[in-house]
Amino acid sequence: MSARRALREPEKVALHAREVVFDWAGLPLQWIPGEPFASHVINVLHVLLPEGERWFVRIFTDALPLIKDERLREEVIGFIGQEGMHANAHQGVLDYFDTHGLDTKEMVGEVEHVFQRLLGDRDELTGKAAEEWLVERLALVAGIEHMTAFLGNWILNSPGLDRLRADPRMLDLVRWHGAEEVEHRHVAYDLFDHLDGRYVRRIRAYAFAMTGIIYLWARSARYLVQHDSTLAEKDLPFLRSWVAAARKGILPGVRGMVLPSLRYFKPTYHPRQEGSTSQAVAYLATSPAARAADGR
Repeated sequence: MSARRALREPEKVALHAREVVFDWAGLPLQWIPGEPFASHVINVLHVLLPEGERWFVRIFTDALPLIKDERLREEVIGFIGQEGMHANAHQGVLDYFDTHGLDTKEMVGEVEHVFQRLLGDRDELTGKAAEEWLVERLALVAGIEHMTAFLGNWILNSPGLDRLRADPRMLDLVRWHGAEEVEHRHVAYDLFDHLDGRYVRRIRAYAFAMTGIIYLWARSARYLVQHDSTLAEKDLPFLRSWVAAARKGILPGVRGMVLPSLRYFKPTYHPRQEGSTSQAVAYLATSPAARAADGR
């Protein structure tokens, strides 16, 4: 049995937002030494997540009046708090990049268009039609949260980043975030199941979400490489560079992406099958950024 599975899984964890303090002074844009491609692939988080997480918060806040289960309602409120904190933390890195040689404004504008316009509220919809649009977006969030859960599980168990001496502040940010994604991995799924739960809608939304995320991730990674003023070599072949990074254990490989995705298609799937709550909570108790906030 692995060390993380040896920990006893808690029956219930009260979800709550954790204050964190990060100091990005002197952070290199390529925070994994000698690995600009992998650094920028993970840096995509700071481009996508601030607006994406704020979109999650808006959708879940709109869903609160529809929830009839008090325990689920409490978990959704905890989820909202955590997602808002994630948006703020990644926004801090984005602001740092914009003032230290990496202009992200154009790409961030495209992401904002997706979440605010394409996936935003539709004022012309009322009544049942408006509720259906809300549930459709909740199905998208459930699919995205499946991806963030298995990626969070990966980042918590990725010694390659430590071996290559990745910047400890950025490593703590992605592991703190990944741990909370594992901790609340069931909430979006349970909310969708509570309000609708249709298998066909869940799978259709996941296929759409996965396609959109892959497109935005690849486009954003190329954008960051091209706009990194400190990087001389900008012609980095995407697939070949990803495979090379995966072999070093600093990006997830094909198995680490495809197999968890396939699990979502099982009719009996539930997110609690991904990762370990006890491992996530153990990391959150020792996160340097969380401890720095506690010591203020």
